[in-house]
Amino acid sequence: MNTALIYVRTSPVRRRRSRLLVALLALASAAGCAAGPSVRPALVENDGPAKSAAPSATPSVPLPPLGEPQSSSLKWSDCDDDTRQRIGTPPVPDTLHFTCARVPTPVDAPDEPRRSVMRLLALKVGDGPVPLVVVNDVSGEPGTIQAARLAATLPPAFLQKFSLIGLDRRGTGMSGAVQCVPAEIRHDLIDADPAQGGLADVLDAARKAGQQCAIELDDTQTALDSWRAAGDLDQLRQQLGMERLNALGRGDGSKVLADYAVRFPGQVGRMVLDGVPDPGPDSAAVLDAVAAGAQSTLDAFAADCAARACSLGDPKAALAALTGQLRQNIAPLTDDGVAFGPGIAMFAVYTGLAQRSRWAELADAIVAAKGGNIAPLALFAAPALHDSRAQPSRLDSTIATHCNDSQTRLSADQLDQVVAGMRAKYPEFGAVVAQQLAWCGPWPVRTEPLPPAGATGAPPILVTATAADPVTPQVGTTRAADQMPSAVTLTWQGAGHGALGTSPCVTDAAQGFLIDGKIPADGTLCPA
Repeated sequence: MNTALIYVRTSPVRRRRSRLLVALLALASAAGCAAGPSVRPALVENDGPAKSAAPSATPSVPLPPLGEPQSSSLKWSDCDDDTRQRIGTPPVPDTLHFTCARVPTPVDAPDEPRRSVMRLLALKVGDGPVPLVVVNDVSGEPGTIQAARLAATLPPAFLQKFSLIGLDRRGTGMSGAVQCVPAEIRHDLIDADPAQGGLADVLDAARKAGQQCAIELDDTQTALDSWRAAGDLDQLRQQLGMERLNALGRGDGSKVLADYAVRFPGQVGRMVLDGVPDPGPDSAAVLDAVAAGAQSTLDAFAADCAARACSLGDPKAALAALTGQLRQNIAPLTDDGVAFGPGIAMFAVYTGLAQRSRWAELADAIVAAKGGNIAPLALFAAPALHDSRAQPSRLDSTIATHCNDSQTRLSADQLDQVVAGMRAKYPEFGAVVAQQLAWCGPWPVRTEPLPPAGATGAPPILVTATAADPVTPQVGTTRAADQMPSAVTLTWQGAGHGALGTSPCVTDAAQGFLIDGKIPADGTLCPA
């Protein structure tokens, strides 16, 4: 199969006028404050269908019509059994059927452009005539699995109109997963004590990981980034036979779509970005906001637990007791022989908070760990620690992509100052989040300029934010949307990572946008 290699240069784009007023009004509304009717964003009175409203200004580029594929070159074959094995638990309904195809795309390493080709895995679910591409967080489930799970939660109208096309991003899942960090090193990369000490051990582990990855990845080490992943999406668009790309992005999968809109504004179809990382160049400041989002999510988790009268009681007190136990005693071993200390425990809790559908399971797991049974809580950290062909570690690809997307590198002294400050402000998750800065310390510094923000010339793009999000906090998503001239924001005042499929209000608005071309009022709020 011949694959055309397309390289597009984009010119610098203008910054959009600030939406700071909208963000402040959203915060005021959440706190119960009143705002004048002439400037208050639209509020959905219940978590049902979002009220249709005209955007505040007519976009310069209209929302394009949905098209259908013309002469697709992809060869789909049954992959039902393999996909269900990869999904594991919880399973998806037997009524869903999966087919898979390989997508050739150039590696395009900075020092060796067009040198070789990688083949990415795509999965199709649903019988709708219009392809809708799904791109997930690099630290989350691969896009193929995320598409399968979304298909089980989205309204039937989605699968009547669209076929969900999940793509495992380069370096993840079944798309040449990065597997270069030694197994014994992964533990040390996420084991920063939440209450004490600097990041020297994490930085030492990062040096060992970086050395091994440099050997194994060679010149492709720096080709694993969001900018090139956006180029992969355009290869997929062409091979699907689509004039424009229609897509759903979640977390830093949304960053890939935002980069796509910068690189290929004329090929943007209908896109929903569910939580977008803060585009600020100062990674320490960005992660400070992430830690704040994690603390807010813990508060929401506590309120949810109290409402359900769960056996956990006060989560903060329970976590302090658990980490104290693990700190005083020899760290127990997981079933796979991994030492389960306080750092791993809090990393597991942080991972669980992002998964709203598993909050009840997380609460029970913390109770079990306090009683000496760490196995249920260890399951939340397992995707980062464990590595196999069917389920590659998510930590390796996360480090590669995030470090290639950033130019921030801090010294050991600077790292210790940052973690001390974040611990003081965010006792539970300051260290958990700050250790991510140490991961990039030994990684090659990006020599190419960071991609410009903007996406001038793109049609309206729906950007959804979640008020308490431990991965892509609302303030960062708002700042990202602020730099996109055609972004239309919708905020769910709930908690967890991502609103699509969790909030009926957001899901209905996304359905109206994608299927019917209805653009909600910029700044609309969906209550929790």
